Amino acid sequence: MRTHSTRRLLGALAVASALALTATACGDSDSDAADSSPKDVKAALEKGGKVTVWAWEPTLKKVAADFEKKYPEVDVELVNAGTGDKQYTALQNAMAAGSGAPDVAQVEYYALGQFAIAKSVEDLAPYGAKKYDKTFTPGPWNAVTQDKAVYALPMDSGPMAFFYNKKVFDKHGVKVPTTWDEYVEAARTLHKADPKIFITNDTGDAGATTSLIWQAGGRPYKADGTNVGVAFDDAGTKKYTATWQKLLDEKLVAPISSWSDAWYKGLADGSLATLSIGAWMPANLTSGVPAASGDWRVAPLPQWTKGDRTSAENGGSSLAVPKAAKNKELAYAFTQFATTGAGASSRVAEGAFPATRADLESKPFLDTPFPYFGGQKANQVFAESARNVGADWSYLPYQVYANSVFNDTAGKAYVSSTTLSDGLKAWQDASVKYGKDQGFTLD
Repeated sequence: MRTHSTRRLLGALAVASALALTATACGDSDSDAADSSPKDVKAALEKGGKVTVWAWEPTLKKVAADFEKKYPEVDVELVNAGTGDKQYTALQNAMAAGSGAPDVAQVEYYALGQFAIAKSVEDLAPYGAKKYDKTFTPGPWNAVTQDKAVYALPMDSGPMAFFYNKKVFDKHGVKVPTTWDEYVEAARTLHKADPKIFITNDTGDAGATTSLIWQAGGRPYKADGTNVGVAFDDAGTKKYTATWQKLLDEKLVAPISSWSDAWYKGLADGSLATLSIGAWMPANLTSGVPAASGDWRVAPLPQWTKGDRTSAENGGSSLAVPKAAKNKELAYAFTQFATTGAGASSRVAEGAFPATRADLESKPFLDTPFPYFGGQKANQVFAESARNVGADWSYLPYQVYANSVFNDTAGKAYVSSTTLSDGLKAWQDASVKYGKDQGFTLD
C-alpha cells in the first residue's frame, strides 16, 4: 500500500491511546465484500488490480492494509488530494478532463449532492448497497440516498453534543443548560461573574449555523433533482436567529475563529466554556487541549422546546465511487469493506465515530470510559444523539458553493450592525442567484 501525505483533518478522529474503542460486531460475514456482493464484484476481487482512493482520513490507512491482506491480489493506493473544497475542485477537474479521477473518493455529506446531481458518481444500489438501509443511523443514510439511488456509503457521522467545562460551571454555580433559553442565561451569568469568560466562540460558520437550524426544526433547503428551494424564514430558523441574536447583541460569544491558536487557548484556560459540536470532538480536545483533561464533560444539546430530545448532525463523510473509476467493482468492494465490514470496526477502534447502528449499540462502545471527561462514558450521550437526529434534512446540490459565500453574506452579522436574519436573507439571495445561473429551477 502506498500512502501519500495523510494529514489529520481537524475534527476527524480520536487519539487511539486515549479513547481505545473496542472493535465491535460490525464486521460480520454478512458485510464481507466477497460473501455478500454480486458475482461480478466477487470475480473482480479474485482477479485483483489497483484501487486508487482519494481520502484524508488517517484510519483508512489500516483499512487499506487489512483489505490488501484479505484480498492479496488487490493493491490499494491512498492519496491525500486535499480536504474540503481543494479535493472537490481536483475531483471535478479530473472528471471534466476524463482522466486522473480516483476509483473511490471521500466526500462530506454536504458536498455529495453536487456530484449526484451531475451524475458523476455511481449509483451503488445495483451493487447491492440498498440492503444497508438498516445498517446505518438515519442521518448519514439519508445523506447518501435519494429515491431508490445510493450515491455513497456512510463512513462516519457527527451527531451533536454539548461539551462544557465542568470546572468553570461548578466554580460559578451554573447548572448545565437543558434549553437554549437556559443557555443564554448561563452565558450571561458566566460573563458577568468573569468578563473574560464567554459561553462559546462564533465568528460565523456555515456548518455550525445549518446544524443548529436543523436541530431547531428549520428546513431551509429543498432539493428535488434540479428543482431547488432556499428559504431562511421558517419557524425553526427563526427560533435559532432569535436566540443567537441575543448572544451577538450582548457580546456573549467570543469573536475567536475555531481551530485558531486563540481558540485552543480559550478551551484550555476556561475562557471558552462550551462547544455545541459533532461527536468527533473528543479527539481534538484530547490532542489539542491536554492541559484541560478532567475539566470537561459531555451532555445532550440544549433543546429549543423544553422536554424535547432532538439533535442534528455536524460533519461526517462518505465514500463514493466516481463514474470515471477504472474498476468500479473493486472500488465498490473497498467502499463496502471500509464502511460496513471489518474495516468499519477497525476505524472505530482507532477513534472514528461510527455511522453504523451495530457499533453505536454495542456494549464495549457504550461502556468506553473517556479519561479526558473524568471517566465519563461519553459515547452513551453521542449514541443517544445519533438516534434523535431528524432524518428529513436536505442540502443544496451546490452546498459547497453556498458555504463558500457564507462569510460574505450571513457572516456580516458577526462584524457589523447587520442582523443575523438579514444576513441569512443575503445568504439566501446569493444561493438563489447562483442556482439560477447554474440552470436550477428555484421555488
